[in-house]
Amino acid sequence: MDPKSQRVKLNDGHFIPVLGFGTYAPQEVAKRDALEFTPFAIEVGFRHIDCAHAYQNEEQIGQAIRSKMADGTVKREDIFCTSKLWCTSFRPELVRPALEKSLKSLQLDYVDLYIMHYPLALKPGEELYPKDENGKLIADSVDFCLTWEALEKCKDAGLAKSIGVSNFNHKQLEKILNKPGLKYKPVCNQVECHPYLNQRKLLDFCKSHDIVLVAYSALGSQRVKGWVNPNHPVLLEDPVLSAIAQKHKKTAALVALRYQIQRGVVVLAKGNNKEWIKENMQVFDFELTPEDMKAIDGLNRNIRYCDFHPGVGHPEFPFSEEY
Repeated sequence: MDPKSQRVKLNDGHFIPVLGFGTYAPQEVAKRDALEFTPFAIEVGFRHIDCAHAYQNEEQIGQAIRSKMADGTVKREDIFCTSKLWCTSFRPELVRPALEKSLKSLQLDYVDLYIMHYPLALKPGEELYPKDENGKLIADSVDFCLTWEALEKCKDAGLAKSIGVSNFNHKQLEKILNKPGLKYKPVCNQVECHPYLNQRKLLDFCKSHDIVLVAYSALGSQRVKGWVNPNHPVLLEDPVLSAIAQKHKKTAALVALRYQIQRGVVVLAKGNNKEWIKENMQVFDFELTPEDMKAIDGLNRNIRYCDFHPGVGHPEFPFSEEY
């Protein structure tokens, strides 16, 4: 099947490709990786590119997309590009300038999707992680429902085709959905999701409101120092996943990605290795059986690799809720 045609319809009528290329990388290699691997990902068939201001590599991704448009590989409308509003720009008057800054870096007139990166507002300024003298993040008291209204205006202005959220729990989603005068529902909620944290309750909640779940860290996670708990088991070494992979003559990584697509989840795959990036495209070449799916469902153990512990203590910290 042609991966480029594998898309899901969003609640605003736009379509999102079910497989996306994740561009997060540790700071010291983020820019280099973006320049090296994004053009390659587009060449092998990725059409959905997931970016964020906080990854500090949007300029390089812009150059990569631009180069693939220049050589005729893709046209702008072939690419689905996401960017994310960082937490220090949640005051309504800061939202559009933040999006315009991302657009300038990406060399684009619009993004296909603009999402709130976390539900936690942080003190405005150049620092991505403003901290007090005790190393605690400094919160800002802005209500994210007001931030959402500013996102709605960005959609109306044509700067973002669709708008959504990331790392919201169901109560936080409800707060937006029940907001008086809501103009647009979030089209998606991008969260950590993999067989060890399958987000079944959040997925059911999102589906009931026609919100697409987008999965990051779908293969467990890169072990990013300071972000990822190093004591967690390695997902891709799981014996159940390995057995299913062997049966289909695929890798455990492909099985983990396929699992998401078959449950209606849009899945992001990161790659800092050309072999892996290319291999991800094989996710469309096979199908898991209902028994496979059931076995993978059984692996859930609520292990969160990216627990965003710097945010603990923030009034809107999302992960203290069950889902």
